[in-house]
Amino acid sequence: MSECVRILAPAKVNLALAVGPADPQCGLHPVASWMRTVDFSDQLELKKLPEGSFSRFATIWSEDAPKPTEIDWPLARDLAFRAHQAMEAHAGRSLPVQSLLTKSIPVGSGLGGGSSNAAAMLRGLNKLFELSIDEDTLNTIAASLGSDVPFFLRGGDALVSGFGERCVPINSERFPALVLVFPATACPTGEIFDAFDEQEAQDFAPERLDGLLQGSDLDGDDLFNDLLVAAETIEPELIEYRAALKPLAERTVHLTGSGSTLFIAADNTMHADALAQAIVERVNLPSRVVKSIELPQAEMRSS
Repeated sequence: MSECVRILAPAKVNLALAVGPADPQCGLHPVASWMRTVDFSDQLELKKLPEGSFSRFATIWSEDAPKPTEIDWPLARDLAFRAHQAMEAHAGRSLPVQSLLTKSIPVGSGLGGGSSNAAAMLRGLNKLFELSIDEDTLNTIAASLGSDVPFFLRGGDALVSGFGERCVPINSERFPALVLVFPATACPTGEIFDAFDEQEAQDFAPERLDGLLQGSDLDGDDLFNDLLVAAETIEPELIEYRAALKPLAERTVHLTGSGSTLFIAADNTMHADALAQAIVERVNLPSRVVKSIELPQAEMRSS
């Protein structure tokens, strides 16, 4: 019998995102973001291989993925693969696995799929090989892989700040249902941030998040994303999509992360279901209703 672990790697939505100018030393952009994991996930399965085996990695699309694209990125750039390398380096030994990543989250969508996959790999290896790596150390490894990865070790709703290394949990029942809309275009994160850097400088105001979270009359129109203009500069079709969606939504249509996924904060699940169906029928764009979830636990099994 071989030991296996299955981990769901949920998408995230940036309900609000403030972005500052790039740090001159590290080149990263400070952020302040209200982030939420939602019930739309990739799935990672890890099977422990005999000592001395070479690890094997495969990635496929789920049959119900809303926007499958060619899986053509080099393995060395795959965040889950890099997470495996980082765990082997920390453990000081090989951690041979057969890895199967089944993707639903689109590439270049602003939903954090790659970062979530990396966090799932960290959690899965820690459990499968009983490494007993503590939370702080796992967070340090996660931060070395990408600014969103530490958040995906925690999940739920959180205020994420700094370069992604600070995550403060938030208890919020606001916006119980969101409608995700998947434009045909993808938004390369690097290009979006380059376009952001070329914009006229604006004040970095992370305190806007405090005002949002403390406001008693918060509604969906109060949400914001400092990367929206940059994303629309790189992918002008987003302007057209948002314009086509607004009459249906009757409220602001937002961008998550660096795009390209758009989202609408619905009043409730019934409203979200009706809106998602109308978007498919009238705008001909894939859409999905999601709600907030806590981080799913890794499941051990034998095969």
